[in-house]
Amino acid sequence: MRYRWDIFCKVIDNFGDAGVCWRLARQLAADFDQEVRLWIDDLVTLSSFTPGLDCKRLIQKVQGVEICSWQQIQMGIICADVVIEAFACDLPDLYISAMLQHKHPPLWINLEYLSAEPWVVEYHLLPSPHPRFPLTKFFFFPGFVNGTGGLLREQALMKLRNEFDNTLQQSFMKRIGLNDKKPDCLWVSLFCYADAPVEQLLQALAESVKPILLIVPDGIVARRVLAILEDVYGLSTPLLVHKQLCVRIIPFLEQTDYDRLLWCCDINFVRGEDSFVRAQWAAKLFVWNIYPQQEQVHFKKLDAFLERYTENMTIPLAATVREMWSCWNGRKVLSVEAWMNFLAFRESLMQHNERWANQLMMQKDLATNLVQFVENQL
Repeated sequence: MRYRWDIFCKVIDNFGDAGVCWRLARQLAADFDQEVRLWIDDLVTLSSFTPGLDCKRLIQKVQGVEICSWQQIQMGIICADVVIEAFACDLPDLYISAMLQHKHPPLWINLEYLSAEPWVVEYHLLPSPHPRFPLTKFFFFPGFVNGTGGLLREQALMKLRNEFDNTLQQSFMKRIGLNDKKPDCLWVSLFCYADAPVEQLLQALAESVKPILLIVPDGIVARRVLAILEDVYGLSTPLLVHKQLCVRIIPFLEQTDYDRLLWCCDINFVRGEDSFVRAQWAAKLFVWNIYPQQEQVHFKKLDAFLERYTENMTIPLAATVREMWSCWNGRKVLSVEAWMNFLAFRESLMQHNERWANQLMMQKDLATNLVQFVENQL
């Protein structure tokens, strides 16, 4: 069945919220031929990784999805068959009024943040009646196990990853301004929050046994890296080499190109939710910078994922991963030793991450689960 979907997104985590909603909207349109509108309150953020999006146009169609500025929600709007409230962003009152006036109330879904915490399975798909109106909202939790909503994964993603051979890699690297990869050099991508210990990481990378090419998409973190290299090491912007470390700043990439970058790199530093999931599909080494929350609530989510992710690792490997991730998220000081230990397990981690990706592949993806839930309800 073809349904009309409205996805509502308020940008809080800069790229994360918009990134997840945009991937979902595109997949619903491309893989399932659904009619999708994405309502977003920050077109500028979305445009940074969405080619063809014009921030001056408040309503437009891009890649099969109608993108609408939040401010275009006006009296008389007709609600969709399926309404997704992403990350508890709260629907506008005018839209709730439209839902109440609709002959058949739409299916209302609150798409929650991704978590590996055990309680997620229990709360997935629970109904929540509105306290004042005859409307019911269903909680939909992405997750890493059966009984959750699964993870975003386009139908052709793994096929594209597996077919990304040397010829395609070289063409891609040339297009984004990178030289051919040297056999003895490790490529590391960096995408993190502003409070991540970047200076400590640069120091550790510079002491690596092998040469390191650090690839940083343009933005706040890239500017911070440049400032550190200039202020601490006295390097001018054109010269971005210190000991074993070479830094390249590249343009901020649209999502499918960012996937390709993850496939090219040996190690990926990722953050939040969107890039975190894509790093797992890449099956390369990755280190997660979790979104910081008040009272350090985010550490519960970090530990819950590490518990599941390291479950089948050897004790030394699991300890090394936990140490590196703890350092990167500010629990400890990121030392050269922690980085060296992490690198020493590179081959074992590569094998583990391929098995981990295959394990995740065994569950249905998030969009598929959403579509099946909708078809069962409507």
